[in-house]
Amino acid sequence: MGLFSGRRSGDTPPEWIVLGLGNPGDRYANTRHNVGDDAVRLVGQRVSTSFKAGKNDAFVAETRISDQRCVLAIPITFMNESGRAAASLIKRFGLTDPSKLIVVHDELDLEPGDTRLKMGGGLAGHNGLRSIAQHLGTNDFLRVRIGVGRPPSADRGADWVLSKVPQRSRPELDIGIVRAADAVELVVSDGVDSAMQSVNRR
Repeated sequence: MGLFSGRRSGDTPPEWIVLGLGNPGDRYANTRHNVGDDAVRLVGQRVSTSFKAGKNDAFVAETRISDQRCVLAIPITFMNESGRAAASLIKRFGLTDPSKLIVVHDELDLEPGDTRLKMGGGLAGHNGLRSIAQHLGTNDFLRVRIGVGRPPSADRGADWVLSKVPQRSRPELDIGIVRAADAVELVVSDGVDSAMQSVNRR
């Protein structure tokens, strides 16, 4: 299993690592590409935990959700290097099962406000997911996909996800962020299958 066989004797890995994708810095705050970051921060607020900078190329918070030990993390790398944080966190905490990694990210193929759960599968051209798959050597992690919709034209994809969101479009994205935080909590409390039935039937 490579990366997922590194647990040291006596260590107890967390039940879940939750990774919210985005780009660092004020330049990218409140952009469509940062909705994964926003959702994981919201989960942290709900459980009254704080994120600490330091190791693992990420802001990290160790907490409990529904009495399960969870690590919440937000990479401080740019999106296309998200795999560095994912791999470092898995090594640090000794996670042995890639399906216990929850990656929260923006999704062009879903309408704004729509949220879906997906286990494994393709990467849909998402640079953050591609980096994670490359560093982990597997696609078999859980995704919480937050819809941001398609740009007006195909050649404006980068501008669409990296530019500030107009105020009129913000409420839809905020709904998606709340639903994504709800989805993370459902996965932890009720399990993946039950959460998928609840989240994906909307």
